[in-house]
Amino acid sequence: MHRCVAVDVGTVVSLAEHRRSRAAHRQRRVVFSFDLGDPATYLAAERVDRLDAAVAWQPVIAPALVRTTRAEADRRAAELRLPLVWAGERPVSFPRAQRAAAFAAEHGRGGPFVLAASRLAFCGGFDLDDPEILAEAAAASSVPLEPCLAAAADAGRDAELERCGRFLAAHGADALPVLQVGRVLFAGERRLSDAAAALRDGAARAVRTPAFR
Repeated sequence: MHRCVAVDVGTVVSLAEHRRSRAAHRQRRVVFSFDLGDPATYLAAERVDRLDAAVAWQPVIAPALVRTTRAEADRRAAELRLPLVWAGERPVSFPRAQRAAAFAAEHGRGGPFVLAASRLAFCGGFDLDDPEILAEAAAASSVPLEPCLAAAADAGRDAELERCGRFLAAHGADALPVLQVGRVLFAGERRLSDAAAALRDGAARAVRTPAFR
């Protein structure tokens, strides 16, 4: 018997279509480009992690892209009902944390590391470039400690992060963070809902398109 699953009152879709929709979400290229020193990364990371997609977490060095100001971050955190703690002057840069995030992403732990690190920075007000704080983020995200700290100290990694930042600027991004869905860039934390809608729309179109047999 052909099985179906109900997704809404009065709406029934085939289980096969439901599975194709989920597969389309996962297969579409989704990249989250961020700077851990920017509070907008913290404000966006939880929602990015909940996307029904396989997200590539990409730290970038992108001085040409606009970063969220303290006043803007405070207003947005209040709108989202998220705690936001400041320690000293912000925004700042965390080059060691950015390199550690790249290492975590290479080992499939980019999302958990960014969530842990951004909470430490913007819920706890800690300096992410402090090796002890980085060690906490690594432990919380199951990232191997010693190689992670070694990666954090390796300034040779910055060239790739800078290249990724230049790519975003060259393709029209003007603010961080950036969520890339397919070939479309959504720049700025407030564009996250648009990116999520594009992801859902792409999956819906994939379901409506008959598969070749």
